[in-house]
Amino acid sequence: MNKKIERNYLEINSITDLNDVSVSPEGYSIQFVNPKDFQLNKFFYKNVGKKHHWVDRLVWTEKQWIEYTSDEKVKTYVLKNNNDLAGYFELIFHRDKNEIEIAYLGLLEEYQNKKLGSYLLSSAIKNSFLDKPYRVWVHTCSLDHKNALTNYTARGMKIFKKETITI
Repeated sequence: MNKKIERNYLEINSITDLNDVSVSPEGYSIQFVNPKDFQLNKFFYKNVGKKHHWVDRLVWTEKQWIEYTSDEKVKTYVLKNNNDLAGYFELIFHRDKNEIEIAYLGLLEEYQNKKLGSYLLSSAIKNSFLDKPYRVWVHTCSLDHKNALTNYTARGMKIFKKETITI
């Protein structure tokens, strides 16, 4: 069975364009993952992505996960509720273009629909601009959380490309 998916690519070119949600919800914090832990990335990819058709990495071997997460251009951050994992984002620095890609961003199901996505995305954008990129970009599609596109545009990101794909 074929399914048509709408994909949007968004960007933000300056930290001054960010409509920031900087106040941390009580009990929540964003932490850079250091040392790198491929199991953490794998856990979030599987658990956040299961409802959104994230399938590309499900076939990755442990070696592939380790190679990916240990690459210096990949940075992972987690959102914690006290000591419990709540969400994450992965940033990839594309040096050749001086840009940061928000590769993955999401919340575990029990933390969705609590306005944490705005805080998580604001943090992803702010952490991206620490490396002084030309731009920060992301893509989202109609399989992602129903509020994903709205969150990206509300934070100040602009659509620069749209496409329809068939899976």
